Amino acid sequence: MTRTLVQHRQQQVNAASADPSTEACDRARDWAEIQERMLVPLYEAVYERLEVGPGTRLLGLGCGSGLALLIATARGAEVTGVDADQERVALARERLVHEERPVGTYATSHAGHGSPSSAPGRGGTAGRAMARASRSYGGRSQARLLTGGATAVAEVERPDYDVITAFQPIGVASGDPDGLGPALAEAVHRAGRGTPVVLAGWGPPERCATSGVLRVAGRLTERLRKGGGYRPPLRDDLENVAARAGLKPDGSGRVACPFGYAGMESALRGLLSTGVFDAAVKATDQSQVEKEITEALHPHVRRDGTVWMPNVFRYLIARTP
Repeated sequence: MTRTLVQHRQQQVNAASADPSTEACDRARDWAEIQERMLVPLYEAVYERLEVGPGTRLLGLGCGSGLALLIATARGAEVTGVDADQERVALARERLVHEERPVGTYATSHAGHGSPSSAPGRGGTAGRAMARASRSYGGRSQARLLTGGATAVAEVERPDYDVITAFQPIGVASGDPDGLGPALAEAVHRAGRGTPVVLAGWGPPERCATSGVLRVAGRLTERLRKGGGYRPPLRDDLENVAARAGLKPDGSGRVACPFGYAGMESALRGLLSTGVFDAAVKATDQSQVEKEITEALHPHVRRDGTVWMPNVFRYLIARTP
């Protein structure tokens, strides 16, 4: 059984410091150490269903700090990960490089939504980076880092992909489904015919205890008549994204992914690292958002102080034309 109850990590924070780079690094670390592992049951269920293993060439869109990629490499797959958040990708690179198996790593620094090339999207002008880990059977460890924008991308071997995944759940933030489109369109062009593309999203709100907490983002932005916050997931979110990308649905499933935290502080840091509350923070302030999230979390605090929220996530498998 995958352990989802994370331990508290002491974090020294200088309240007077407002260095954006430090904040971005801290949030990426919170994502990697607290939040990302909550979706491990989803990763494992999809890999099992698609029989990901030796010989699989997998492309992960929105790969985050690389946990899903790491699980795929443990099954013997060759993986490529793309994400708009360079801090997360830096952590993914660390994870993959420090694994015992040989790897190669790549990074680029121009804008986009984490697509294999410079497609625009939700990331706006945020930097884009790509981490690629490839299994080598020659027995020698190789690692290299390429930087410098389009020149670096041109040097990267671009094989076809057997599997494309977009595990970052879509459908709860305004513009989420649209933001994935450019990256998905670019990825489809680099895949063979009939390649499975996996899209993931939140299940029905009534089966996701975290939905009540996520609604905080919507309330705060609506209160000030500012958009960009939470909106309830729709039944056909994944199907609509697939249709716009010209993909043909070929199966779906639901996976239980409970969110478990060692305490309230851990829960706050993990949830804030998702980015769902970013618009609410801009509309109000950090302390107000934390206060309202804390209030929403109280019903889920257990006697031992841990926080536990059962959730169900959906995934859709669609095929490239």
